[in-house]
Amino acid sequence: MKIQGKTALITGASRGIGRAIVLELAEQGIERLLLVARDRQRLAELATEIRALGIQVVILPLDITQPVEVNVAIAQAWRDYGQIHLLINCAGVAHQSSFLDAKLPDLHEEITLNLMGTYTITRLVARRMAKHREGTIVNVSSLMGKIAAPTMATYSATKFAIVGFTQALRGELAPYNIRVMALLPSLTDTDMTRNLQLFRGVVSMTPQQVAKALAEGLRKDAPEILVGWQSHLAVWCNRLLPGVLEKVLQAAAPRSQSKADRALEVKWVSR
Repeated sequence: MKIQGKTALITGASRGIGRAIVLELAEQGIERLLLVARDRQRLAELATEIRALGIQVVILPLDITQPVEVNVAIAQAWRDYGQIHLLINCAGVAHQSSFLDAKLPDLHEEITLNLMGTYTITRLVARRMAKHREGTIVNVSSLMGKIAAPTMATYSATKFAIVGFTQALRGELAPYNIRVMALLPSLTDTDMTRNLQLFRGVVSMTPQQVAKALAEGLRKDAPEILVGWQSHLAVWCNRLLPGVLEKVLQAAAPRSQSKADRALEVKWVSR
């Protein structure tokens, strides 16, 4: 895909990977950027930075988990600013805990934002792209969308779902000349991951590295974009030696007992 002269909409644009992607697209010469996130102030600050590069910017402070709000905003944006050629679904959240200790509100947030939010906005934009017989959709998954990891059960589930969603849409939307791609970064140094317990031996990459990999993938029309040598190594190991990889992940995972384990241990000691 050539992005010059195009309009792109990016969710999760105010920070982390989303913000880096916005800056990369601006440097690559895209014509217009529609920036979606919940934080109006951060969006406004980013928009000021991008406009200095001569790029047209529109901020859309939205909660993509609210279908009515998103529907109205997308319809208005398409009417006011014209065709959206590129949709990048980057909004997401991760909670880390033992599965036995997982809190239902955290589970609900991950599923609602990572999966349902992505589904909602993609459906609205894809229908309009189909009428124009043109478009590219990038769904940001994760290496955990290929290889699940202990302490990240729900996050991994949503990212696996996004990979499946992307594969299904790729076939369905191809007759409308809409390309659908998945971006799969490994651990990336963002505000979100700084609150997580890291897996031993995993080296984090920068959001800028992920953004540049996306730009290269767009140029090549790659259906899946694995980012970083660790991602490629892990995927190949999962194909050839899945049992070995599972043991490596168990050894590398943060070591924290669940409340259930601690309760059993206390009960055993007290007997």
